[in-house]
Amino acid sequence: MKVEVKKVDAVKRELKFEISKERVSKKFDEVYKELGKIVKVKGFRTGKVPRHILEAQHSKHAQDEVFQKLIPEVYHEGVMREKLAPIDMPEIENVNFKNGMITFTAKLDIKPEVKIDHYKGIKVTRKSSEVTDEEINKTLEYFKQGQGKDKSAEIDDAFAHGLGYPNLAEFKKSLSRQLELDKDRQNRFDIENQIIENLLKKAKLAVPQTLVRKQIEHRIEEEKKRVKDQGLSAEEMNKKEEEMRKELRNPVERDVKVYLILDKIAQVENIEVKEGGNLPAKTMELLLKEAKWEEAK
Repeated sequence: MKVEVKKVDAVKRELKFEISKERVSKKFDEVYKELGKIVKVKGFRTGKVPRHILEAQHSKHAQDEVFQKLIPEVYHEGVMREKLAPIDMPEIENVNFKNGMITFTAKLDIKPEVKIDHYKGIKVTRKSSEVTDEEINKTLEYFKQGQGKDKSAEIDDAFAHGLGYPNLAEFKKSLSRQLELDKDRQNRFDIENQIIENLLKKAKLAVPQTLVRKQIEHRIEEEKKRVKDQGLSAEEMNKKEEEMRKELRNPVERDVKVYLILDKIAQVENIEVKEGGNLPAKTMELLLKEAKWEEAK
């Protein structure tokens, strides 16, 4: 097997493969041997059909089988030999079978080189999760409006009874706990976002556009499933898709960047997860532990 690697840009590579006659011939022998076990030809017992008859009747099928078995095998070997790290399936082009040899081209995006230093000790500011009386009273007003109550109606024990609480004091306690949990969740999200913004400023990397496009298409398909019962016309759906492609490009590119940065940190820190685990989440745990925390004034 011969392979030539062409660097198209920072992340795109073009690999040209040539598979020798000997290897192609050996694979044809394997394929015809398997075919001989199952093909039925009048006048011959199964498994006893001569090779030249199999070739005469099933050459196209045999060639397709050889391509399907040999090309992925050789591609994988080439990627391993050249120490490349593809981030997606390759585009296989220009497959040719001539003079007993198979040649083909594989275009692929590799995992980009990510340069990121000083990712430990990032300063983060955590807001307080304490719930104020003003916030509780404002939420009580929302509840009253949601219940369709008169503006002059009292927020008292009777009001709490209507919502399934023994009295107003207990309802306020429950409300305070819920608001505190909501603030905690928001504060956690805010701190993670501070770390992410810091990483994005420091990191240097080229973003593989193939991956960005794939993520955009995936999100569009999810949205199409969600709105399929809304009765949108084909024209309206096409317009919505185009709008989404424009709107999604920047956030998706940002998400891909963040993923690649966290993946690089995980590699440097030897962070591993079991199958089905969330590597970016585990990496974020490390960054949160190592961050310099400050309370908001």
